[in-house]
Amino acid sequence: MYNNEHIIDQDYKVLYRIAGIAALIMALFIPIQAIIFFISPPPSTIIGWFDLFQKNAILGLLDMDLLLIVDQILMSFIFLALYILLRQVNKSLMTISFMLGLGGIVIYFSSTAVFEMLHLSRLYAGATTEAQKSILLSAGQAMYATWQGTAFNASYILGGIATLLLSIVMFRSSIFSKTTACMGIAMSVLMAIPPTVGLIGMIFAMVSLLPLTVWDILVAKRLFELSK
Repeated sequence: MYNNEHIIDQDYKVLYRIAGIAALIMALFIPIQAIIFFISPPPSTIIGWFDLFQKNAILGLLDMDLLLIVDQILMSFIFLALYILLRQVNKSLMTISFMLGLGGIVIYFSSTAVFEMLHLSRLYAGATTEAQKSILLSAGQAMYATWQGTAFNASYILGGIATLLLSIVMFRSSIFSKTTACMGIAMSVLMAIPPTVGLIGMIFAMVSLLPLTVWDILVAKRLFELSK
């Protein structure tokens, strides 16, 4: 399946192994997050979020994408490993891909509000006046808008573009299989519409999970092979 057209830098064996583990963990998180989404759909109101955090803080954290936060950290190792492996194929595209990928990860963290919402829910539960509750609800609305706002959408799209570029390079290389590259291309195309834009965005996001899962598994398998 693979030939010796490209020389693999064996100085990064540990990185390949770590990135492979990261890809497997991401693949494991996908069905977990999907099951949680269907069993406990995210609340549609701020009071609903506060109530969820009070009744089950862990479920509230998961509904507000705690696993996605972990995914971003894991993805940074994958982007780095793929950059090291594929930069010899096309340095320009891989440099752009790596820059956009890490940029999207950094931007994503500015959009997260999961622990802020948990804290606000606790304050709301302890509020004794309507004025206090009104202020906390307004703060919660602001946090929610941040979570679903510009930073998240920019991060989502940048991640899709980064994956598309590296998948194109991957397709031209002999390091990864063409199937792996095609899964990456399919995933990135489906990420063109963020889930926050409405029903069509949510459908695209859910469908993208299938090629993402396959991509994670295939990438992990190849990285483990290269780490030996």
